[in-house]
Amino acid sequence: MRIIKSAAIVTLMSGCVVATMDVQPASAITFMDFIRGGKKRDVQEQVQPRRQLPGVDMFAPQRLDQKAAKPPRITGPRYYTYKAEPLRRIATDRLVDPVVTGSVLNGALPPMLRSPLADARQFLPEVDVRAPAEVAKAVENFYGTRTDFLWIEGTGVSGRAKAALGVLSDAAKVGLDPLDYAVIVPPEDFDRGDMIAREKDLVRFEIAMSAAVLTYVQDTVRGRIDPNRISGYHDFKRKNVDLLGFLEKIETSSDVAGLVESQNPKSAQFTALRQELERLRTQVEAAPRVEIAPGTLLKPGESNPELANVIAGIKLKASEALKTEHAVVLAAYEGTPDYTPELVPLVEAFQKEYGLKADGIVGQASIRALTGGDTTEGKIDKVEIAMEQARWLPDGLGDRYVFINQPAFTASYTEQGTEQFSMRVVVGSKANQTYFFQDEIQTVEVNPYWGVPQSIIVNEMLPKLRNDPGYLDRMGYQVEVGGRVVPSTAVNWYGSTNSIAVRQPPSSDNALGELKILFPNAHAIYMHDTPSKSFFKRDQRALSHGCVRLADPRRMAAAVLGVSVDEVGMEISGGRNKALPVSAKVPVYVSYFTAWPNKDGTVEYFDDVYERDMYMNRAFEATRKARSLEG
Repeated sequence: MRIIKSAAIVTLMSGCVVATMDVQPASAITFMDFIRGGKKRDVQEQVQPRRQLPGVDMFAPQRLDQKAAKPPRITGPRYYTYKAEPLRRIATDRLVDPVVTGSVLNGALPPMLRSPLADARQFLPEVDVRAPAEVAKAVENFYGTRTDFLWIEGTGVSGRAKAALGVLSDAAKVGLDPLDYAVIVPPEDFDRGDMIAREKDLVRFEIAMSAAVLTYVQDTVRGRIDPNRISGYHDFKRKNVDLLGFLEKIETSSDVAGLVESQNPKSAQFTALRQELERLRTQVEAAPRVEIAPGTLLKPGESNPELANVIAGIKLKASEALKTEHAVVLAAYEGTPDYTPELVPLVEAFQKEYGLKADGIVGQASIRALTGGDTTEGKIDKVEIAMEQARWLPDGLGDRYVFINQPAFTASYTEQGTEQFSMRVVVGSKANQTYFFQDEIQTVEVNPYWGVPQSIIVNEMLPKLRNDPGYLDRMGYQVEVGGRVVPSTAVNWYGSTNSIAVRQPPSSDNALGELKILFPNAHAIYMHDTPSKSFFKRDQRALSHGCVRLADPRRMAAAVLGVSVDEVGMEISGGRNKALPVSAKVPVYVSYFTAWPNKDGTVEYFDDVYERDMYMNRAFEATRKARSLEG
């Protein structure tokens, strides 16, 4: 028996569920897919337990008083109020060894070991410089074993310091905040009658300069923001930065500016973002923003006065290549309201260029693209956020990898450093968001089982099962208690579900479709097929419970396995559930970028479907406030 599909439940379809409770390793999919169900199966053919199992009551009916019990709920991850890392004072009072200092002051050290300002170390205890904890520790360790200085010479600032200051002052070019690395530089002109005050200023500059350079290096290598403090949806191991080793490199470097600058990411994607940021900051708005009446829906053959604004938007927003290709049509248009056949290919080309469904129908998504969406300031904000987030990933994604960008609703496959293909995907809805993390693809499973996660069992199945305990049996789902198969009618659905597993066997109705691509992670997220192909026609595809649905799963599976699409098809046609190991693990980046370069290096912009950019901006502001406490 099939349950009739209705529009009211289509929105529940998805790939898997994000929740705080443990999820079965193979779990994922939507309740809609669940209720689409499989064919009836004779539950009497299932293995019956030979002894009483926890949560199983083979003979007693459900107690009437249990009917009133309210089903429990499992909630997903949440967003946090960002807590920026506080600064701490560098313990300069611990850096002065009285014996060494006294020897220096008394001239006991040989001249070759003396620094021009070695006597100035006596002022270290008076220095109050604050820095992030790891930076402070590195500075303390560095100066704890030295009597000389990096950034001062004679009675002034060294050339090495001036070179480094130039890089720090240009921090905005790489998406950082120059105020985070600002250092008070002692003036070149000073009262030579007060050398004590001069030495105090120089010593403070020395410590502050080392702290600023190390903070810059740490920020540009791993980012200012700790992603795991933003939300439970972020999952990254922060990079380790050898700060002490970097100060030691500075000590022997002949090109300090080049050394500091070289710590910035060098990947092609970061370079494209950096160039885009520079372009945006020098860009002057070329034309006023186009306005199209809200609610406009324009189809080919119709007449609508808003058509003139649609064409004006194309002229403003389309690429030069597109406008050149359709120059004749654009030149011939005279502002009439009739949406004639010759205009349709122009509109379709614009939609395709912006990653929209190229059907020639001007609706909400097309209007957003035509009316500008992001201002220049908005684009700058997205690029700066993207540069920060790019620092969470490896500097260079590799020669072979899969890259999923949730706001773009796309997954691409790269091999030998070149993108081979890209396809549409469906990701988690706003209520069931897909995580932001990286992993490695290990297995392709054909004709998969769907192991239902506890969050779906509790939140979506349980209310139904309390009224109809035989529902899973009729729909062909397999129920296990303590690892043994039982009828769903034998389960006490008013008890704990922790020992209960539900899964859907492989079939034409299986919610995961023909295959799934696994990269084992704590969030039970993976890529998979789906019998619900219509979702890929939508422009906004945040529709699942967290997993990533692929428009062309066989092609992606073939790519990661290193075989042909036909070979994948043969494995599927065998009908057996089978795990195919990926011989060389493939990195996969399940990412979230509202600005990201395409394969040609052009930065594209996407809607912030989960509003994560807002949380990033809050994290930036919290970090600015924490760091501004350093005077």
